[in-house]
Amino acid sequence: MANLFLCCIDNRLHNYLKITGILNNVFRPQKTLKKTRIKLYNTLALPVLLYGSETWTITARDARRITAAEMKYMRTAGYTWTDYKTNTQIAN
Repeated sequence: MANLFLCCIDNRLHNYLKITGILNNVFRPQKTLKKTRIKLYNTLALPVLLYGSETWTITARDARRITAAEMKYMRTAGYTWTDYKTNTQIAN
């Protein structure tokens, strides 16, 4: 049963990364406002990641993977490493 949840989380992360990749290709970070990219993220990408998450048993490893996947996109939403923003500042 645990293997089923692990597979589900892996599939969700894979689909989420595909969606965010498409968003990055279509709506280039340099040419799209940060506000617009965040709305697109909340509308298109986040539901793909969180579908069925109520039934997941989240381990610390899974939580890190989900957070890393979210931050990968959010950092392209207009922040760079030279902005010196922490993940919690970007998420809020």
